Amino acid sequence: MMSSLTIAESPEKDSHPTHVRGEPENVLFTIADDSSDLEVPDQTSLNKIYRKLDYRIIPALWCLYFLVSAVRSNVGLALTMNQSEHHTLIETLGLTSHDTSVGLALYYVAYTLFDVPFNLIMTRIAPHAWLSRNVITIGIVGSCMTAMAAPWSFILLRFLLGIVTAGLWPGMAYYLTLWYPPHRIAHRIGFYFTAAQISAAVVGLVSAGFQYMDGDRGLTGFQWMFLLYGVITIIVGISLLWWLPDRPNRKPSNGTKWLDRLLPSQMPILNEEESKLHKIDMKLTYNAHKWTLMDLWKILIDVRLYPLTIMYFGVVGIGIGIQNFATVIIESINPNLSSIDLSLLTAPIWLCDLAGILMVTPLSDKFHDHRALFFSGPCLVIITGLLTMTYATHEWPKYVGVLIVGLGLGPTVPICMTWTAEIFQPRHGEVGTAVATAFVSGLGNLGSVTTTYALYSGWPSDAARNYRDSNMVMVAMAGTSILFAFLNVVLRKFLGDPMTREERKKREIVQHELSMRQIDEGSEIED
Repeated sequence: MMSSLTIAESPEKDSHPTHVRGEPENVLFTIADDSSDLEVPDQTSLNKIYRKLDYRIIPALWCLYFLVSAVRSNVGLALTMNQSEHHTLIETLGLTSHDTSVGLALYYVAYTLFDVPFNLIMTRIAPHAWLSRNVITIGIVGSCMTAMAAPWSFILLRFLLGIVTAGLWPGMAYYLTLWYPPHRIAHRIGFYFTAAQISAAVVGLVSAGFQYMDGDRGLTGFQWMFLLYGVITIIVGISLLWWLPDRPNRKPSNGTKWLDRLLPSQMPILNEEESKLHKIDMKLTYNAHKWTLMDLWKILIDVRLYPLTIMYFGVVGIGIGIQNFATVIIESINPNLSSIDLSLLTAPIWLCDLAGILMVTPLSDKFHDHRALFFSGPCLVIITGLLTMTYATHEWPKYVGVLIVGLGLGPTVPICMTWTAEIFQPRHGEVGTAVATAFVSGLGNLGSVTTTYALYSGWPSDAARNYRDSNMVMVAMAGTSILFAFLNVVLRKFLGDPMTREERKKREIVQHELSMRQIDEGSEIED
C-alpha cells in the first residue's frame, strides 16, 4: 500500500513553492520538468544562497546608482549654487526659464525613447557589461558638463545624458530577476533605490563644500561638482566588469562571442552545489527563451501594462519635480535663505524618502498579494505633504510638508517596478520582465517631462502664487496613480493571471498526493 505525501507550508505564506518531505537531505521532492527532473530545495538552503548573492550584487548596484543619481540630479543644485557671486548655472550660461525647462525635460524625452530598445539589448549580451557601459558613459557625459558655456550646450548635454542613462533603472530591475525570484525582489530594489535618496542628501550637503571651491583654478563651484562626480562615476563603471557577476549559467551566442573575449574573466559567485539549487529554484519561476517580435507584441497588447505605466507616471513625475526644484520650492517658502542653506535643507527630504523605503518595501514583499495597498498608502502620504506645503500658514510647517512628501515618495517607485516584474515574468518570461519594466519606466517618465517642463520654473506665473498650482497638479498625479493601482487589481481579478511555475509545481504536488490517497483508498476497499 502506498503512503500519502505530507505537504508542509513554507515560512512565508504563498511566497515560495510548497515543500514536500522526501530524500535526499535538503531536497524535498522531485518532479519531472520538460527535459529534466526538478528538486525543490528547502528554504534554509535557499536563504543562504540568496544572502551570498546579496553580498556581491546589492552593494555594486547601490554604488552605481548612488553615483548615477548624483550625476543626474546635481543640476538642480547648480541652479542656485554661489548666488552671491552670481556664479549659478543660470547666470553663468545665461539660461532663461524656458532653456532650463527644455534642458531638464529633454533628458526624460531621450530616456523615454531609448529605454525599451536598450533594455532589450541586455537580454542578448552580458548584462553586467551593459550596465558597466551605462555607468561609464554617464560619467563621461557628466564630466563634459563642466565645459558648458552656452544654453545650447546645456540642452545638448542633458539630452545626451538621457540617452546614455536610458535602460539603467529598468535594466537593474531586470538584472535582479535573473538572480532572484519575484517574491524576493521588492525589498532588494528598495535597498539599492535608497542610494538615490542618500545620494540626493549627500549631494545637497557636499554641494555646500563645492561652493567654497568657487573660483579655484578658474572653475565655478558647480563645475567642480560636475567634474569630480563624473570622473568617480567612470572609475566605478569600469570596476563593475569585475564586481557584478554575469547572468547565471549564460552560454555565449555566436553573435556575442567577440564581446565575451573582451570581458575580464570572473570567479563563480556560487559553488557547484549552490549553483544547482539556485538553478532549480529559478526554474520554478520562469524559463528563459529567445524572444521574437511576436513576443514583444503580446507584451505591448497586455492591458495590465498600462495601469502600471500611469501609476509610475504619477509618482516618478512628483519625485523628479521635487528633486529638480527642491531648492526653488524651499526658496519660495523662505526667500531669505542663502544658497548654502538651500543646499543643506534639501538633504532631510531624501532622508525621509529613505525612511519610507526601509519601512514599507519589506512589508510589501511579506504581504505581496496586497501591492496596491502598499503603493496607495504612500501616495496618500504624498498628497498630505503637498497640501501641507501649499496651505500651511507658517514657514516651518510648509517645510515639514516637503519632508512628508519625501516620506511618501520613497516606496512608490520600487513597489511599482516590483509589481511590474511580478505580473509580467510568469506571463511572458524573461523578455516580459525586460520589456515591461523598460516600458513602464520609459513611458512613465513622461511624468518627469511634465513636472520639469510645465511646472515650477516652467510655469513662471505660478511663482507669484508660491507654486500653489504646480503643487495641485502633483496632487492630481498622485490621486491618479492610486486610481490606476486599484484598476490594475480589478483587471488581474477579472482577466486572470497565468500560474507561475512555482504555483504549477505546487498544484502538481497536491494532485499527486490526492491521486496517491485515492489509490490507497481503492486498495483498502478491495482488501
